[in-house]
This record gives sequence, structure tokens and C-alpha cells, in this order.
Amino acid sequence: MSAVGTHPSLEYVLVAAVAAAGSYVATPVARAVAIRIGAVAKPRDRDVHAVAIPRMGGVALFFGFGLAVFFAAQLPTLRSSFHVGPDLPWIVAAAGLICLIGVIDDKYELDSLTKLAGQVVATGIMVTAGGVQLQYIYLPWGNSGTVSLSRNIAIPLTILLTVLTINAINFIDGLDGLAAGVVAIGAVAFFLYSYHLAQDNFAAVAGPPTVICAGIAGTCVGFLPHNFFPARIFMGDSGSMLVGLMLSAAATTATTNVDAQGITGPADSLPLLLPLLLTLAVLAIPFIDLVLAVVRRVGKGQSPFAPDKQHLHHRLLELGHSHRRAVLLMYFWAALLSFGCTAFSIFDAPGVVMIVLITGVVVGVLILVVPRVARRSKPTLEPVVAGPADQSSWTASQPGAEPGSR
Repeated sequence: MSAVGTHPSLEYVLVAAVAAAGSYVATPVARAVAIRIGAVAKPRDRDVHAVAIPRMGGVALFFGFGLAVFFAAQLPTLRSSFHVGPDLPWIVAAAGLICLIGVIDDKYELDSLTKLAGQVVATGIMVTAGGVQLQYIYLPWGNSGTVSLSRNIAIPLTILLTVLTINAINFIDGLDGLAAGVVAIGAVAFFLYSYHLAQDNFAAVAGPPTVICAGIAGTCVGFLPHNFFPARIFMGDSGSMLVGLMLSAAATTATTNVDAQGITGPADSLPLLLPLLLTLAVLAIPFIDLVLAVVRRVGKGQSPFAPDKQHLHHRLLELGHSHRRAVLLMYFWAALLSFGCTAFSIFDAPGVVMIVLITGVVVGVLILVVPRVARRSKPTLEPVVAGPADQSSWTASQPGAEPGSR
């Protein structure tokens, strides 16, 4: 049977649709429960939302994802994904555990070390029982080729990469709809890569990551109508840690058992660098924010986990972008980097892909600096001493201070 015949495109679409419907329907329920138990995000100095917003959106995300995986197990072709490679039920179990830890944090605000320990435990379950391990690393230089990693190296390395991904997603979850949209974009990019991998006669290997990508992309899309500005619910740590774990699982399983000699086409070695290369492209924005935050805080003698209000999305607001525009601009950069990297491994025209990428970078930079240029071109007005009512009105008009924003 041909590779195309064994790659059920329609079934993946159905899985994504089930995930989207599940999370969309479950989100109002999660919101009501969060309000009832007091799991709400009250405005703090570093936040940009002005009113208390319920958290625990991760519960709805987990419901949508779990429902999608269960549905995939009933489909005639996708059920084979449950018998090869990583163990999907154990991956769902790890997702449930990290979501539960996040729910506790959404309610009681755990300290950073306790939360980190929970992330390591949940990731450890996914890596050991679930079999999600980075077993091979392709080196595109010299005669080394594909390097096989022993379990003693693969397990801690996969746990480290996954925990970094989880916290990178958690770091960018500061504006309405930002994390959910970026993860959806990343999941679609990984889906396209896995889909292409299946068509290169790796259908068995590509099955589990493609199911995961379809599920996580769908569940984020279903959650966005409730989470986009002005948000009625936040995903909270229960959601950001969950989607970070699943995105890392998809990246790792996509290349767990790929034979480097079996891939042909343009930029042959490029796909084999995933998750080292494609993961960085898909999660470039979250990782850059994470690294800058750690450097900034350590440089000030603070803990790397100390909160502040200098993340990339905060800086976009300071530049004069509105809440919606800042989120859409982050979407644009995430899509440009992730889809650009994926395009190199799919299309037989690297020159055209590079031209499109360069054009996209130029457009992105222009959009980025427009508010600052426009602000400088406006005449400076003398400050007006305002009374209490006027001050309150002015505060409500600042970027990020709209009701429902963060």
C-alpha cells in the first residue's frame, strides 16, 4: 500500500475538530468551576489585566486533548498509532498529572521550586513509561552522521528539553490568547513536518506525533474564542504547562526512530535536526523571552523565577502597540519562524523559501516600529493636571489596562 494511502488526512482533521469542539464546550464549565473555588487571577503590579479573571483553562484544554486521543483510538487507521512508538495513553496520563499540578497552582499559587519538581515528575512519566525519548541526534558535519543516545543520556536530556519548553510557554502566557495561539501555530508546523515525514515512507513513525499535533492544535483553537482579548478565562499554569508538555512530546516523537538514510529531497539533513532545530524555530519567541528573563533577573541578583514586567509582550505594549496588535504581531513572528523552518524541509526550492522569509522579516520589523515612529511624529502636548476622576480615566486608557487584559 502506498504511503499516501496509509496517511489518513481526513482522520487527522476529524481529530483536530473533536479536540476543538471538546475544549470549546468545556471552557465555560472550567470557568464556572474556577470562579466557584476562587481560582482567579487578581491584578498584580506585573500584570496588564485590570480585573480579576478566572484561571484553570487548562482543564478544558486537557478535556479536549484527551477526547481527541480517545477518538483517534476508535478510527480505523489512526488506531495503529497506539501500537508503535511512544505509548499515547501514558502521554495522556502525564498530561493529566501536569494539568492537575497546574490546577493546584492556579488555586493556591505554588512556589516555583515545587512547581518545577512537579514538572520533572510529570515529564519523567512521559519519558520513561510513555517512551518519549530523544534517541538520535543527527550531526550535519564530519563523518559522525546519526548519533545514538543511551537511555542514561536520552532520559535526562529529554526531560531537560521538555521542562525548558514548558517554562518557555509559561513565560509568554502574559497576554490574552498569546500562549494558545503560539502553541497552535507550533503544533500546525510540527503537524506539517510529521505529515511530510509519513509521505516519505515513515507513516508508522509519524503516526503518534501527528496525532498529538492534531489534538493540541485543535484544542488550542477551540479555547481561543474564550481566551482572546478580552479574555473571559486564562489558561493558567494548568494550561501553559500542559500545552508545553504536549508540544515537546510531538517534537521528540517526530524523530525518535527516523533513519537518516531514508530521507531524500532538499535539505536532507535539516529535518533530522528536529527537535534541536525545528523546536527552536517553533518556540523561538518563548525561548528568547525565557533566556532574556533569566539573564535579566540573574544580572540583578534575583532568582530566575522572580516575576517582572519586562517580557517581550510587555515591551510591545510599551512601544505603543494595542493589546490585540501585540498578540497578532507575536503570532506573525512565531508563524514566520516555525513555518519557514518547516518549509525548508518540505519544498524543493530553498531559494524561494529564503526570499519569502527575508520579505517576512522586513515586513515584521516595519510593523514593529510603526507605533514608535508615529508617536515621535506627533506633537508633544503639555501635561494636564487631572482630578481623581480624570486620573482613573487616564489609567484605564493605557496599553494593557483594558478590562480583561493582562
